[in-house]
Amino acid sequence: MKISRFEVIRVALPFDAGRTPIVASGARDAYNAASPELRRMETLLVKLTDEQGREGWGEAFGHLINPVTFAALAGPVGRWFSGVEFLPTMDGIAAVRDAADRALHAFGRTGPVLFALSAIDTALWDLAAQAAGEPLYRWMGGKRETIDVYASLVSYDNDPDEVARQVQRAARAGFKRLKLHETEHAAIVAAREALPKEIALAVDVNCPWQVAEAVTRVAALNGIGLEWIEEPVWPPDDLDGLAQVRRQGVPVSAGENASGVAGFRQAFASGAIDIAQPSLAKIGGFTGMREVIAMAGEYRVQVMPHCFYYGPGLLATAHVVATLPQTAALEVPWLQWPTALHVYQHAVPSMRMPDLPGLGFQPDAAVLQEFTIDRAVLV
Repeated sequence: MKISRFEVIRVALPFDAGRTPIVASGARDAYNAASPELRRMETLLVKLTDEQGREGWGEAFGHLINPVTFAALAGPVGRWFSGVEFLPTMDGIAAVRDAADRALHAFGRTGPVLFALSAIDTALWDLAAQAAGEPLYRWMGGKRETIDVYASLVSYDNDPDEVARQVQRAARAGFKRLKLHETEHAAIVAAREALPKEIALAVDVNCPWQVAEAVTRVAALNGIGLEWIEEPVWPPDDLDGLAQVRRQGVPVSAGENASGVAGFRQAFASGAIDIAQPSLAKIGGFTGMREVIAMAGEYRVQVMPHCFYYGPGLLATAHVVATLPQTAALEVPWLQWPTALHVYQHAVPSMRMPDLPGLGFQPDAAVLQEFTIDRAVLV
């Protein structure tokens, strides 16, 4: 299989989080994707076309770093793959990825170069599964035709009343698992008390605390029934600190910000986490994701992929989840989209997997054209 056309497409879609309007804080930029400052969400897409006209799609992380990742894709990383030939098999993709990784390693083993590789890798797997005539999850050996979805809420500024209102809104929509992006004890407890016991609640605190404070805060949450506490320690790669927090009795999850596959290897060896959360658009696409899943199996650590995406990265993560045990669910941003890029974008409590070959990602051409803010084509 040969890549005949390589496109990079930067898109920004407006959304509504259903929260009370706020006065902007005056911050220069919203660096967190769950920030109340945001009114639209960016995504960075890669479309690879082969000589038979098949289109493979991928998505790169993300948000404010998109211009840098775009430059990597439109520049040295994209040029390496433009016109490349590979066998459309798992081993064939592994071989071309290994060659690319070796060629590009001096430019960083994580960050925008790996984000760019993640999108390209995903598109290669999409093309290969299309060539095999199978949905990607089945091509990878997955059996789950329907997967559970959990609603990943944005931040509500630690307002207990607003947090309670929002989790109840998600519960009424039928979700059985929810995730907050709050940090204060009162807001987290308000969410838990507002929900029936059978609805699982996790909390992503986004790396806010030094170890001593994290230990104190997480210990205070033990007993309220959290499914996990996500990234409680700053810096996020303080594995000894994560291990200390883990001993407080609340399951600890991390991995969205791991430094590549090697970062997970260190986290597993350190006994730092209960739940591994590789992010497909950051970890190296399906190739990196599968390496992490294999290692997690050796260490008997649960995998729950991170996914705060809405494009092909969302669908690609769904295909990964469909290969995992029933306990794994798909994270989907709990947002309302006035305009959707594709039919799987809206968060629903369960997802029926696409029956089309490959990812099954079919963007609305008119929406893509209207909301594209930058584009590059490599021939």
